[in-house]
Amino acid sequence: MAQLIPATPISGSSPELIRLFNLFRRLPDDVIVSQRLPALHGAGPDFCLVQAERALLLAVSAATPQDAQRMQQMDLFGTAVEPVGVAEESRLSAFMAGLNMAVAVPTAVLFPNLSDRQVETIRPPEAQARWVGKEWLNPERLVLWLPDHLSAPLTAVQLEHLRAHFTPEVIVPAVFTVRQPIERYTEAALGHYLLDYDQEHALKLDLNLPQTGHDTAKDFGLRLLNGVAGSGKSLIVIYRAHILRRHFPQQRILILTHNRALIHDLRRRYARLSDGDEGVELHTFMGWCRRHWPEDKPWRDIIRYRDRLEIATHIWHEQLRDTAVSELMLLDEIDWYKDRLLFNEADYLAADRSGRGFALAEAMRHRLYAAMESYHYALQQRQWMDWGDVPRQLWRYWHEGAVALPRYDFILVDEAQFFAPLWFEIIKRILTPDTGHLFLVADASQGFLKRGQSWLSSGLEVRGRVHRLTKSYRTTREILDFATLLYRTRLPYDEEDIVVPDLLHMPHGVLPVIIPLTSEQDEVTRVINEMGLLQKSRIPWRDLLVIHASREETQPIISRINRVFGAGTAVDPGQVNPGNQVRVCSLNAATGLESPIVFLMGAHDLYEMEQSIRLSEEERTELIRDNTRKLYMACTRAGQRLVITYVGPLPAVLLPQAGRQIAK
Repeated sequence: MAQLIPATPISGSSPELIRLFNLFRRLPDDVIVSQRLPALHGAGPDFCLVQAERALLLAVSAATPQDAQRMQQMDLFGTAVEPVGVAEESRLSAFMAGLNMAVAVPTAVLFPNLSDRQVETIRPPEAQARWVGKEWLNPERLVLWLPDHLSAPLTAVQLEHLRAHFTPEVIVPAVFTVRQPIERYTEAALGHYLLDYDQEHALKLDLNLPQTGHDTAKDFGLRLLNGVAGSGKSLIVIYRAHILRRHFPQQRILILTHNRALIHDLRRRYARLSDGDEGVELHTFMGWCRRHWPEDKPWRDIIRYRDRLEIATHIWHEQLRDTAVSELMLLDEIDWYKDRLLFNEADYLAADRSGRGFALAEAMRHRLYAAMESYHYALQQRQWMDWGDVPRQLWRYWHEGAVALPRYDFILVDEAQFFAPLWFEIIKRILTPDTGHLFLVADASQGFLKRGQSWLSSGLEVRGRVHRLTKSYRTTREILDFATLLYRTRLPYDEEDIVVPDLLHMPHGVLPVIIPLTSEQDEVTRVINEMGLLQKSRIPWRDLLVIHASREETQPIISRINRVFGAGTAVDPGQVNPGNQVRVCSLNAATGLESPIVFLMGAHDLYEMEQSIRLSEEERTELIRDNTRKLYMACTRAGQRLVITYVGPLPAVLLPQAGRQIAK
């Protein structure tokens, strides 16, 4: 079966286009058929067909036998009827004139309603395209006809040139990627990249969006895109929003993610892609909640992590010191509770704990719930709230009628693996009933924030609605090899739905560098010294991303960089939309970001946490799982160079991967 992009005919396609679409589906597996999106680019060929580097451009005519008959006659008033097929011929000719290729690409006009005899009768002598009647438009005869009417083999550059003109929506500006220039394209000096066919397929899923109710996924349309790090998931989100905006200008579109640094980046990219269009809303989920907070309801300050840990520790000493539950385990249970539709002790006792990693007897649940109530009371006394309280409170306001939430026709969620079940419940409520569409992109190998959670437990039935991207375009084979081996070494029995990366044809680069150091002060000094050398080599500041394991260390690092290189050299991308500046962020804030050069600092903090004698084996297992995914995520932010600093002796798990990568 041929690969069709999009996989279903777009909305508004004529019956003739749909018939041809279904016919093309039955062509051989090595055939790729792309349908043009006229709402984006105006008139042109309807289809571009490629097989074994040979191409053919097709236009489809809806002419009927009656149209052909009238064309050969004058009407009763002596006025000529508009010629059949000329408009399609003109569309092909105009496109070919703009294509400006040294190698000719054949064109054809297809007439699904006319016989070959009728077509030959009406075809003008000056026509350049091949005109094809319905006798050839069946699976058996089309397969025989096709080889003689394709172009000569095209080079990779010529094929990309053709795609860039036929489907301009697949063009990726060079500034959108941290990949190194592809040397094989120097002859053409393209200055941009293109989405590959798998990415384009994912981009255009379900563009035949119906305006009536859905039979699946309850009362909304659902699609999940799983992809490895660097496979272009975030890019597909903004490109898809752009296409939907052009196709459905009257409908409301919302993009959500969890990370402020990432939403800054998505806004910047979407603005450039759409020439400043403001018709798509882009927010972090918490930012969206804040935006729709009732004006007459107080917004309390969000508690800082240090204060949060202090309160939890105090409660633990008073209520849980004699149990196997630690302070961190208490905080984790509080987050788990607040991320779900649990609002009282009865809900908590009855909750399904599948995936939590540890069981709790009923008596222990009673004690933990009492501790959670004490924690909540402590926050109320200080006029604080957790981030987890924000969607819970908005949910209550909505159910109480204190706020009317808007409806959206399309919601696209980037980094969906970090969204909690309660978040998805709110998202489902703000989708337009019956016709709303939810498009999720995720990478399960990075899902460390909302652990112990499946799509089904989040109220989403994704079976049969998942598309996978296995090729990484962000990083090099050496970096992805290193990150994948680290992941598999530390989590050899991980059973989650991890997308295995396809390493074939990935560009090669330099090996990651692991730098062992003796103190945390030396760690910062070494990174700053490396930055100084990069500056002398005229590497722009924007190409540097510093990720630290501890959120408490990011601001001191920013301050030190700015003292050495000048005020404003480094910023927190979650607080500031960066320009030509070094970005410094914590591990939890780095998801979705990318950079040609990445410095990963503070990795020793993660390993030291795992060795704590206060951890139960269940807690240790969960912590190793979370930390491994953080390390994998951080490593795969790098497009060209990865530098890992480590204070103290390297742990045994890193030594096999290090070898010659260690730099003194």
